[in-house]
Amino acid sequence: MTPQASRAVSQAPSPLLRETVGSIAVLTLDSPATRNALSEAMIAALQDALDSIRDDKNIRAVVIAANGPAYSSGHNLKELTARRSDADKGRAYFAQMMKSCSDMMQTIVRLPKPVVAAVQGVATAAGCQMVATCDLAVASDQATFGTPGIDIGLFCSTPMVALTRNVPRKHAMHMLLTGEHISAQRALELGLVNSVVPAGTEREAAIALAERIAVKSAYTLKVGKEAFYRQAEMSLADAYTYAAQVMTENMMARDAQEGIGAFIEKRDPKWEDR
Repeated sequence: MTPQASRAVSQAPSPLLRETVGSIAVLTLDSPATRNALSEAMIAALQDALDSIRDDKNIRAVVIAANGPAYSSGHNLKELTARRSDADKGRAYFAQMMKSCSDMMQTIVRLPKPVVAAVQGVATAAGCQMVATCDLAVASDQATFGTPGIDIGLFCSTPMVALTRNVPRKHAMHMLLTGEHISAQRALELGLVNSVVPAGTEREAAIALAERIAVKSAYTLKVGKEAFYRQAEMSLADAYTYAAQVMTENMMARDAQEGIGAFIEKRDPKWEDR
């Protein structure tokens, strides 16, 4: 790479915007020209932002929003197709991209802070996957959702992982096999999103939801989020055994003692996040 090309890459604007609203980090996908595709740069930017938020005590919740008519159209197919000229026809690059995207999605799940999607437009394929991966989701009444990979000969296998953990199996299979989009209202009925609001208000609604959660004990939110996802993969008996252990440890925490005391004394709790 020439020095000029190197400078051009380094000076390229980030496809992700970040701002702080009180104690809420708002990450905004900002590549409308690509329909906010989860390109290599977008995935890396999201990963870096989430990593920096993890241990930031000033941030208590995250909102992932987007600019433009699409929330995210999924992987950047032009970027992927360009690597078919590689010696291995792109296999190594495809594997790398699927892993980096999967790692980023798991970072959302493992983040010790709640993450809310604010969906203003079309969310397809890996874009739909990201909505399903976020802990909560607020959608515009104009938003639509789909896994249309089947239409181009590419089954949405990685989006399937998050989708089937949100939507009942028969409905998930219908989306995956037909590629048909569903409306925001239908997404609400199926459990893919938590609420549907008038177009143009989804970002503010998502921030308001995040703010309602952010006033809780950060320690308790961390414990609860981790326990929620871990127990979901266990058998019923194992889940109860694990959850009982979590509850016991949680009861020993300072914030549980303070919260219970405040409830009994009819006052507001003073969290120390421990």
